[in-house]
Amino acid sequence: MPTYDYICDACDHAWELFQKITDNPVKKCPECGKKKAVRQFGTGAAIMFKGSGFYETDYRSDAYKKSAKADKSKKSDSKDAQSSSTSSEKKSSGSTDKPTKKPGNDSTK
Repeated sequence: MPTYDYICDACDHAWELFQKITDNPVKKCPECGKKKAVRQFGTGAAIMFKGSGFYETDYRSDAYKKSAKADKSKKSDSKDAQSSSTSSEKKSSGSTDKPTKKPGNDSTK
């Protein structure tokens, strides 16, 4: 059961009342006795949802899970293919390179 905050519009008396959610708001002020009490909106602590079952990803369909798994495996396969082709290009280009002569280092002088 929550605790509600009330304020009287007639005498500005403020108080808290512990009552059920289904109970009607109190109208009578305990201080002045006038029916000018108003329940305050949005006061109190926030509701906290902990545990499984509160996130949209907790209830994904089997079809969604299968397609996500397939997409993930396709991405990892394409990354593997790219990395292997890049490494083979580096190996082949490194073995055929010849050292170039620098200008000014002529040994026939």
